Amino acid sequence: MNSVIIIGAGIIGMLSARLLVKNGVSVTLIEQGYAGKESSWAGGGIISPLYPWRYSESVTALAQWGQKHYPASLKDIYHSSGIDPEYIKSGLLYLDIGDELEQAIQWEQQFGYDFECFSGEDLKSIEPGLDYSNAERQGWFTGSIGQVRNPRLVRALREDLLKLEVTIEQQTQAQAFISEQGAVKGVVTDKGTFYADKVVLAGGAWSARLLEKWLKTPKIAPVKGQMIVFKARPGLVSRIVLSKGRYVIPRKDGRVVVGSTVEFEDFDKTTTAEVLQELKQEAGRIIPALANYPVEKQWAGLRPGSIDGVPYIGEHPELKNLYLNAGHFRNGVVIGLASCQLLVNQLLAQEPIVDPAPYALTEERLVEDSRKIDLSTAI
Repeated sequence: MNSVIIIGAGIIGMLSARLLVKNGVSVTLIEQGYAGKESSWAGGGIISPLYPWRYSESVTALAQWGQKHYPASLKDIYHSSGIDPEYIKSGLLYLDIGDELEQAIQWEQQFGYDFECFSGEDLKSIEPGLDYSNAERQGWFTGSIGQVRNPRLVRALREDLLKLEVTIEQQTQAQAFISEQGAVKGVVTDKGTFYADKVVLAGGAWSARLLEKWLKTPKIAPVKGQMIVFKARPGLVSRIVLSKGRYVIPRKDGRVVVGSTVEFEDFDKTTTAEVLQELKQEAGRIIPALANYPVEKQWAGLRPGSIDGVPYIGEHPELKNLYLNAGHFRNGVVIGLASCQLLVNQLLAQEPIVDPAPYALTEERLVEDSRKIDLSTAI
């Protein structure tokens, strides 16, 4: 195999391209908008599922591989591109776990995460910015969790790919596949026709749209998430803090990201005043001092939700040489590196990093599913 077309230039598409190029494969990226400007840009960048015990072991397997290999990969991307993705091993502090505590502890013991309970002055030493009016408050901290700054990561990836001479066709709409004798040969776009040995569909929330006219389609739906960022001072928040489904993420320059909602509103990315107020209130509930700082920006992204939160990674059973890497829901960063490596393993007939079976495009997963995608509990 000498050439691959990747449809979609988000984190998944760009990481896949990078891995393929380093294996000697020529890659063309086709992007309907601008590289890295959709969900990949909009996310919080936490390198962990928010409540990992709510997900299947197949998601955990990808997350663990990514957590192990991200530091070196991000360092390499930084060195090559000259743009710092701002990887910080800030740790993750859980508050208000409540009825899920036993499940969380069992998960932590099974998969070997450091998970310590803190209260009182000990908790204050972990995150001084918390509301300590409740003297009985407890928190559970895992110090191994890191984060990246999404906009900087996608900029770094794009710059790295250009230096690696990857062709990035932006503002180019993929319209159809070219196929002969049951095998894909290329892609028809509004800017012309592109040919390659294999095609990878990594279009995030838009992935199913391209397939649905010709092939059995995996159920992938857009799930809107609204977020805000405070322009605060460095050191105001030290850790990623998660409470009642809302998170606070400190950045290197003092900005603090707060998110996010889970909304099923098709492809609408409109932000609302109601969510702005709700996120400001939640931010103040978690870190009271944030009430003293201005909200710099509000935005929304569309996550690619799948029925069970497990991405589709593998060859389509109806069209040879067409591969899918989509459906990561809100875990595109944390499981993205592993899912792209697993995809490359399959494309190049390499030993897979994890068992590929749970992510395969089986007939069962592709047949029209009557269940509604509702991932509100898997956040």
